[in-house]
Amino acid sequence: MPLITLPDGTTREYQDDVTPAQVAADIGPGLAKAALGARIDGELADLSAPITEDAELALVTAKDREGDPDEDAQYLMRHSCAHVMAEAIEELFPGARLVYGPPVENGFYYDIAFPEGSMISSDDFSRVEEVMKRIIKEDRAFNRYALSCADGLEKLRAEGSKYKIDNAERAIEAGSDELTWYATGTPGTDWEDLCRGPHVPSTGRIGAFKLMSIASSYWHGDERSDRLTRVYGTAFADKKQLKAHLARLEEAQKRDHRVLGRKLQLFTIDEQVGQGLILWKPAGAMVRQLLQNFISEELTRQGYAQVFTPHIGKLDLYRTSGHYPYYQESQYTPIIDRETLAGLAEEGCSCGELANRMDEGEIDGYLLKPMNCPHHIKIYASEQRSYRDLPVRLAEFGTVYRWEQSGEIGGMTRVRGFTQDDAHLFCREDQIADEVQGCLHIVKLIFSTLGMTEYRVRVGLRDPDGTKYVGDPGKWDRAEQACREAAATLGVPFSEEPGEAAFYGPKIDFVVKDVIGREWQLGTIQVDYNLPERFDLEYIGADNQRHRPVMIHRAPFGSMERFIGVLIEHFAGAFPCWLAPEQVRVLPISEKSADYANDLLGMLKDRGIRATVDHGSDRIQAKVKVAADLKIPYLAVVGPRDAEQGSVSVRAFGREQNLGALPLDTFVDSVARESESRGASSLMEHFEEVGT
Repeated sequence: MPLITLPDGTTREYQDDVTPAQVAADIGPGLAKAALGARIDGELADLSAPITEDAELALVTAKDREGDPDEDAQYLMRHSCAHVMAEAIEELFPGARLVYGPPVENGFYYDIAFPEGSMISSDDFSRVEEVMKRIIKEDRAFNRYALSCADGLEKLRAEGSKYKIDNAERAIEAGSDELTWYATGTPGTDWEDLCRGPHVPSTGRIGAFKLMSIASSYWHGDERSDRLTRVYGTAFADKKQLKAHLARLEEAQKRDHRVLGRKLQLFTIDEQVGQGLILWKPAGAMVRQLLQNFISEELTRQGYAQVFTPHIGKLDLYRTSGHYPYYQESQYTPIIDRETLAGLAEEGCSCGELANRMDEGEIDGYLLKPMNCPHHIKIYASEQRSYRDLPVRLAEFGTVYRWEQSGEIGGMTRVRGFTQDDAHLFCREDQIADEVQGCLHIVKLIFSTLGMTEYRVRVGLRDPDGTKYVGDPGKWDRAEQACREAAATLGVPFSEEPGEAAFYGPKIDFVVKDVIGREWQLGTIQVDYNLPERFDLEYIGADNQRHRPVMIHRAPFGSMERFIGVLIEHFAGAFPCWLAPEQVRVLPISEKSADYANDLLGMLKDRGIRATVDHGSDRIQAKVKVAADLKIPYLAVVGPRDAEQGSVSVRAFGREQNLGALPLDTFVDSVARESESRGASSLMEHFEEVGT
């Protein structure tokens, strides 16, 4: 006699087992028609899933209560569309063997092993899509059936696909007590695939879809294993959503920081230097330095002290902090000194034995630092501290190194070496709230200055069942509550996400939405009771007793590389004047105006404005185009008449026509004020005032 509790708190009681589809029909025919799936006690499920005991039930429809596309609905639709695509490909390419096909962010893919001499290409997409349209039009039901593990494996071995056998064996190893299939239609007659589900009720419930691209992949991600073909697609509830998504992708392609970074000469990546290691060119280095100067000014106002630490540290330092071994998979291999290594080689020490002895602390070495915090802790611990000295705020633009898989590296947003605008605050417990508020102020200042006003906050908490966390549960409780209370003061939506905490403490992450609606996780603040405990940090309290400080980690930009990569795409490379590597380019119409152009350049540089003169022999239209391609905010066009009148003709990036003429001093002053105020004042305001 299941009691079903709905999201609004109402309940429905049933005499026998019931399905979400039946509950939807009982509520009303409109909901029954709209429902695509359900969440039963938080787990996403088919509409046909049996409910045998009391449960909380939420029905999934294409749009949520606010009218936005529902993420669960998109997941179901994309998972189902992946099956439809796989069926179409197998029909058109006999002998193709399916490996796996999950939904992913913004779409889905299927990894497929094609027989020799038979390979899909993007030219085949239209044929595949036609077959998919036919399958969707047939509106065949997704029917689930289960077999015992033994019977399921017997079935798969008879079919002979090593990939599906492997998938099944992995599921069994993970604890599955049965194997499930989904047939697109009648089991045993229509197409089917080994799958855990869930799916939409039938193929006809799949809205608009499109095949997107093809890439190479490897079985289990192992380059030494079978080479596979990964076919990507996407699906949405309707054509309008799909069209909007494709428009966003087109805009994102125009804004790709890897392309713009090359065109604007901001950075380069060289294979001989290494994947994921950024070489900052002068223009990109200028953007980075300007951002560092900006945040450094605020740090000075808040009483931070700048420090510098080395790029490596002894392995024992990271054993104490817990980064080694807790963070071991993301670290570079430890560096062992030559003499120790030679001695181990003479002993016949194997690589496995060496790794074990390092893990156990028998052998020390050095590590490219994955975090700055242990170094800052040692600076704090280098002198005796009183309660009157706290908080101690240590800041550093410190470079750290993380081992990322080659397939996960991408431009500036996923790298192996990056610089954090890192700081660590050591404070008394009664100071936590004020210090976190100070950190939040910096984050809000950055976002408002850069016009990144759409963001949400994510409070990362412990996973109740997790084992990676270290420290006293009571201190964790207090740290988590401090993060909750701080997030509540921001006036923006925030969510609590169990399992997202660092191993040493909870955190507040800032997820920013850029101008085309993409979300990026940028700044972070973490409250940490555990590292001070691990390093036995202390201060002398007002009672003349020893006390343990609390540590706050904060990095408003996060990674400078990632942040600037996001900024490039947010601004499409057209940085605001205060942040632009070159703010003004002076364009003399001819050689007759060269001296006047140089005089203007001198005035600009005297005011700290980053400017150059184009003395080339090209016509003025060609000079304007070159400057526009570099997205320089302002162009100062000067000719003989400007020299006579002491004026300059102004053009602004993104505007086809001249803005008009300004007196030389007015132009220079206006650009200087815009730069110094970081956009609070603007040259454009003058033209708006005079009605141009």
